[in-house]
Amino acid sequence: MNIEELREYCLKLPAVTEDIKWGDNLVFSVGEKMFCLADLTPPLRVSLKVPEEQFADLTSAPGIIQAPYFARNMWICVEKPDRFSRQEWEHYLRQAYELVKEKLPRKTKESLGL
Repeated sequence: MNIEELREYCLKLPAVTEDIKWGDNLVFSVGEKMFCLADLTPPLRVSLKVPEEQFADLTSAPGIIQAPYFARNMWICVEKPDRFSRQEWEHYLRQAYELVKEKLPRKTKESLGL
C-alpha cells in the first residue's frame, strides 16, 4: 500500500476527514478523533489503533513497532508497508476506524450520520 491507496481507502469510510498535523503527518479522523496517521516524508510509515488483545502480537511481528507517543493507547506503527497485503491493510484500517467510531458520543455519531 502506498500513501495514495491509503488515502483513497480511508476517505471512503463514512464521515472521515483528513488533515496534516505536526508538519509532516497525514491524519485521518472520524468525529475529530484520529484513527490513522501516515508520514508524508519517505519512507512511508503508518500508525493506527488496534484492539488491546492484538497489540502485543502485532508489535512482536517484524516491521511493526509500538507507535511513538501513541503506544499506551494501543497504536501500532507499520514501518514496512509491504508487511500487509491490500486485504490486510483494509482490515486493519477499517478496524481502527470502528474502534474510534465506537467511542464517539451518541450526539457526535448522530450529527455525522453514523
